[in-house]
Amino acid sequence: MTDDALAQARKRVLAGGAERYHAANAAKGKLFARERIALLVDEGSFVEDGLYANSLADGLPADGVITGIARVDGREVCLMANDSTVKAGSWGARTVEKIIRIIERAVQYGVPMVYLVDSAGARITDQVDLFPGRRGAGKIFHTQVKASGAIPQACALFGPSAAGGAYIPAFCDIVAMVDGNASMYLGSDRMVEMVTGEKTTLEAMGGARVHCAESGVGHFLCKTEQDALDTVRAYLSYLPSNWEQAPPAAAAKDSSGADLGALVPASERQAFDMRRYIKGLVDEGSFFEIQALWAKELTVGFARLNGEVLGVVGNNSMFKGGVLFGDSADKASRFVQLCDAFNVPLLFLCDVPGFMVGSAVEKQGIIRHGAKMITAISEATVPKICVVVRKAYGAGLYAMAGPSFEPEATIALPTAKIAVMGAEAAVNAVYANKIAAIADDEERAAFVAARRAEYEQDIDIMRLASELVVDTVVEPGDLRDELIRRYRAARGKERFFARRRHGVTPV
Repeated sequence: MTDDALAQARKRVLAGGAERYHAANAAKGKLFARERIALLVDEGSFVEDGLYANSLADGLPADGVITGIARVDGREVCLMANDSTVKAGSWGARTVEKIIRIIERAVQYGVPMVYLVDSAGARITDQVDLFPGRRGAGKIFHTQVKASGAIPQACALFGPSAAGGAYIPAFCDIVAMVDGNASMYLGSDRMVEMVTGEKTTLEAMGGARVHCAESGVGHFLCKTEQDALDTVRAYLSYLPSNWEQAPPAAAAKDSSGADLGALVPASERQAFDMRRYIKGLVDEGSFFEIQALWAKELTVGFARLNGEVLGVVGNNSMFKGGVLFGDSADKASRFVQLCDAFNVPLLFLCDVPGFMVGSAVEKQGIIRHGAKMITAISEATVPKICVVVRKAYGAGLYAMAGPSFEPEATIALPTAKIAVMGAEAAVNAVYANKIAAIADDEERAAFVAARRAEYEQDIDIMRLASELVVDTVVEPGDLRDELIRRYRAARGKERFFARRRHGVTPV
């Protein structure tokens, strides 16, 4: 082959599919896959593998997927990007092989793996070549599972992720979805109607808003493709390149200076936004919330405290009173496992009435969901601190890394209450018959008030401190410095949980 012929072949491959497909994507606000890579990675850093995959076939440049190594903010990453101008980004045999190889390389090199997904799924016409074999499509997911917890895996989803291909995002740590274009589904709307009779649309069934707000499969709802790429970049900035490294430190910043004491209402019946509390506690501008639209009664995300990365789990009484449901338990479980896998210390900010009760949640499996959350917190060996901001009732105390779960410390604020249940519920549970027997309204009110006062005295936070239930009681203004000192001391913690292969997850 002459130099000129090689240059022409390279030019054709780099151009992707036919111009009409580029135009159709542009009309939807979608970028070319190579443009997405250029916007994500450091300029000039991308080294491509498999450029000429399936080059002898007509109309299949790079076999519809771009793979290679690059740098993001100065750190090496491996990446793949579906080219939706080539048969809608569908998979052929060499597409699958390229994806498997780049994930394997990411694990071998100990660097993050980034997936830029926009694919219609497998090419049915090529199914024998790509589907059933030892290096078939299933090997992608097997390799992703092996990589999970060893290296960060982040996905930006720009278009469809169909059928089996929907599992690529599902096996990633986080999924950023572009509103209006991104979708995940196991069967198309046409297939759903044929099989079940249900008439639906891809957007209603598996669109970005559905997955980010209802199913929990998506983590970030992004307005534009640039937003999705920025989200992936921000996510990686909080994590090490692999499980053997520490999270990357940054220059320490002061907090916003918010009055933490003023943010917490005196009455436990009055809601407050835990997100504001977190932002007032950590380094200013460092809070990176994950799954903000799903199971909002629990807030999770990364932050920095004196420059060091921290994973934060906080009950948010602004939504459903901060009560834990099945979805919020799952949300916490996965985030705690993520932090534990990548050596990110955990901070639990507790203001929880407990787990939800009732026939509906019991049928939904609230017990097994709660057990998963408690399992994840039990197994987490990174430094973890529980701060009881206002209330910690019932199994909610356990689920938020209370004293039984070997936190480095259980810290209480002066507003803290720790009990099996709140005073009102407890008095009603113990004295319901006596209360009902008192006919006079004033006498009944006085009796209830007296019993509540007795109960409050029994669970007084200073009594619990004297019994070593909590390790200390601090003023809100001192909490940040207290946490900085404690996490600094715990940095060299020896991490071991149990001698075994793995537990049996309560699912």
